[in-house]
This record gives sequence, structure tokens and C-alpha cells, in this order.
Amino acid sequence: MAVRIRMKRMGRKHRPYYRIVAIDSRQPRDGRVLEELGTYDPMMKSKEGRVILIPDRIKHWMSVGALPSERCETLFKKYMKKFEDAQAAAGQSAQPAPQA
Repeated sequence: MAVRIRMKRMGRKHRPYYRIVAIDSRQPRDGRVLEELGTYDPMMKSKEGRVILIPDRIKHWMSVGALPSERCETLFKKYMKKFEDAQAAAGQSAQPAPQA
């Protein structure tokens, strides 16, 4: 099975909203997905809130051979670092402090 990471269109006419998904390449654009990996809302005013990614799952799918579409690859290059840093900060704060 050839897995692709691409966008699935949601929303309504003239108001697109996309889910970034791992999907079998033979499925149609809005077909059955394997896993949701994030969202992209191009109509949102604030540029920082347009993209939401789950970096550990994206890395997992890419490590097992999933290929991102051109647009998804662009979004990953632009926003992945931000979400990795946020996830690392959340991971450090969740760890219990060592007891002396």
C-alpha cells in the first residue's frame, strides 16, 4: 500500500478548510483516511493559527515510507519546528521534578 500525506478538503463553498491526513494513494481526495495529522485553515486571519500539526505522528508516517504532497511538504518545512518546540516544552514541564 502506497501511503501519502496530503490534504482532505472540508468546509463549504468559498470557505475551504483542510485536514492533513495519511491516506492510501489510491483513495479519492476526500476518501477514507488512515490517520489525521493536523489541520490547515487558509481563511484564518492570524497566520500563526492557520496550521496545526502533530509532529511525532508525521515523523512516524514519513519513517515508514509515506510521501508528503508538495503543499504539505511546504507546510512541514515552514511550521514543523514551531510544533516540535512546543511539544518538547510540554514534555519537559510534564516530567516530575527529581526528588533530593
